[in-house]
Amino acid sequence: MSTTPSKASKKNESSDLSNELNYEQAVAELEKLIQEMESGKMPLEENLASYKRGIELIKLCQKLLDQVEQQVKIFEEE
Repeated sequence: MSTTPSKASKKNESSDLSNELNYEQAVAELEKLIQEMESGKMPLEENLASYKRGIELIKLCQKLLDQVEQQVKIFEEE
């Protein structure tokens, strides 16, 4: 039995985050995580959890930026 999350559950993680955070909030949390990780004071397990959260936040930011880019393209076509 594998404990690796399925693609569907990974997609749900991104959807869950987009319901919780806007772009600015995600970037702020990501910046905070980076500062904490760069301090070198985090235990390894916490560092790994922060890394995983950072990946989720980056994916959310990219998704939100892609959505805005699509909106801009639509406006430009009008």
